[in-house]
Amino acid sequence: MQLCNVATEVELPSFEHEVKDYIEIINKLMPDISRYCFSGLWFGVEKSCDKLYTRIYTEDGVCFTFNGLLDHDLYREHTIQYQRSLNSSLYHKVDMFQNLSLSWSLEQGYHDDGDLNTYPGRVLGSGAMAGFLSVLQGFAEELDYSCRYVPDGFKVMLHSPDDVPTMGKHFVHVSMDKDVMIAVKPKMITPSAGIAAYTPHKRQCYLSKDRQLKFFKIYSRNNCELECLTNFTYHRCGCVTFAMPRSAETPVCGADKLSCYRMANEKLLFQQFTQDWQSKRETSIGTLENCDCLPACTSLDYETEISEAVFHLENHLNAVGDYAGFRVKYPGMAMSVLWVYFKEPHFITSRRSELYGVTDLLANFGGAFGLFMGFSLLSVVEICYHFTLRLWSNMGRHQIGV
Repeated sequence: MQLCNVATEVELPSFEHEVKDYIEIINKLMPDISRYCFSGLWFGVEKSCDKLYTRIYTEDGVCFTFNGLLDHDLYREHTIQYQRSLNSSLYHKVDMFQNLSLSWSLEQGYHDDGDLNTYPGRVLGSGAMAGFLSVLQGFAEELDYSCRYVPDGFKVMLHSPDDVPTMGKHFVHVSMDKDVMIAVKPKMITPSAGIAAYTPHKRQCYLSKDRQLKFFKIYSRNNCELECLTNFTYHRCGCVTFAMPRSAETPVCGADKLSCYRMANEKLLFQQFTQDWQSKRETSIGTLENCDCLPACTSLDYETEISEAVFHLENHLNAVGDYAGFRVKYPGMAMSVLWVYFKEPHFITSRRSELYGVTDLLANFGGAFGLFMGFSLLSVVEICYHFTLRLWSNMGRHQIGV
């Protein structure tokens, strides 16, 4: 009921029960990642999936992320996510990040003294062979069409390393028996030095020093919206979902709160829209209903081009071995291949800057006066000089002559 899209129109009755650790229950229920991910390829080296992926918890349950920040670098110290990342063996660093510390930030990039092996990992080139490959597998008998809107295949989401993935917003559906190639084109916005003099609401973005989040060490619009939804859910329901950031003292919603927390997101969006449409003056900035989640001044998004073809598992197995024997051992299994790579070796960033500065404004006024009125701002200065300093000087000279 926590993970499936079950009907929630009818409120379920409240009843006394033991506090359940949903994370522990999910960990016991889920199989090993090797059942659904056959292998991966990174830097031309084939590795098992448990060496490349890190386990994370989302509203869809357990997911696995590649090359994202680990929980202790993303969440603040008082959150349950941070504490579990230090105390649980489930959150160990994957092989590619062993003995490496965080050497990257979105605003500053990688450290100057960084080498090939960095955390998070860096890409050395463009094209499919310089990207990341993952061979995924699924089983027909495990599909439950009554549970999820996308029951077959896999959900794939591309996000910045310092963003928490929210699978309900947008994703790429990788169906079974498909060879899917995702060409990525980064879309990055950086700020100019001049915009720091303006307030966040004038420039319509936050610098890293402008806004501190309660649960996250790094500000991004997505992290801010998730924190806002968490606070709103707790305010209305008295609890939060197991995947939301929270402290150890915050209760997790049970089955009787299913309808409440699933409607919280829609109610929050409706309230924000209504307040913006009527009058922003009615709600002070920073209140619970107006989360004020402006974009970060330095932001990174990804544009994608997706192509796919049919993956013939039978033909591949016949070329390398006994297909019939494989089907006896793994009945109902289907495979897909996922490629993720940068389309171009370079990309052009956009810069967020002031449209008109003081110098630009003076230059434009001076040009307009000179063109349409026959004099410039310098002429105005000369007029002021003649009626002030020059007049005072002449009057003083006349008095001395008398």
